[in-house]
Amino acid sequence: MVSLLNNDCPREVHSLVGPLVELAGQGSGWTHGSVGEFTHAGRTHRIPRFRFAGPTTGSEPVRLGLFAGVHGDEPAGCAALVEFAAAIAADPIRAAGYELWIYPVVNPTGYEAGTRENGHGRDLNREFWRGSALPEVQLLETELRARRFHGLLTLHADDTCEGLYGYSHGRTLDEALLQPALRAGERVIPRDRRPVIDGFAARDGVICECFQGVLSAPAEQQPRPFDVIFETPALAPFALQVAAAVAALDTIVAEYRGFIAYAQDL
Repeated sequence: MVSLLNNDCPREVHSLVGPLVELAGQGSGWTHGSVGEFTHAGRTHRIPRFRFAGPTTGSEPVRLGLFAGVHGDEPAGCAALVEFAAAIAADPIRAAGYELWIYPVVNPTGYEAGTRENGHGRDLNREFWRGSALPEVQLLETELRARRFHGLLTLHADDTCEGLYGYSHGRTLDEALLQPALRAGERVIPRDRRPVIDGFAARDGVICECFQGVLSAPAEQQPRPFDVIFETPALAPFALQVAAAVAALDTIVAEYRGFIAYAQDL
């Protein structure tokens, strides 16, 4: 299996996603491409995209969008998506009933520079659905409108937190998925249980509010997809952050499958 569980996560996008490109070329069920490309400082940059269609279950597949690297200085989430994709390739039944769309590096210029912001010095996670002229945001907004995901999961890392936490946006389904993800992750890293995290009121590591302009589904999309943001403590060992994030992803995929099965029985 591909492994990036170390502190030597490559800082070049092509090196990070190289294992997934290789998987796609092996007939593993993965395909690869890009959301689009843009030019910055004389270089062409692409936002990589990978797709996996899991074994069918007799109904429409659930489309999940999995995102990381919105902030370029948070590489653990990027590595976690590569690890998760490799694990799915080795055991496809884990993705039964799903169509997974993975975007491991949303902010390629920031990722390669090791900066939170993109090459223009802008925080992408304050720009979505606000008329932004940033090419990364425009490309991803077009992608989000086109794919109409049933669920979105975004991985982040926070250098001010004391453990794992996440954003539920105040939605019952989001919290119902986030809580088991936090329980799975805290087998590796403790949960942040402070009453205020990242400037927001929190309960058992769950925040209901959120910043404006974060990566999310378009406002006009109905029904609304579930939307979970999972945060690891950036100062924790890199390998533990990756392991906690992969555990969270696995858990959310399994839990949502249960929700679907329950709804079909109603």
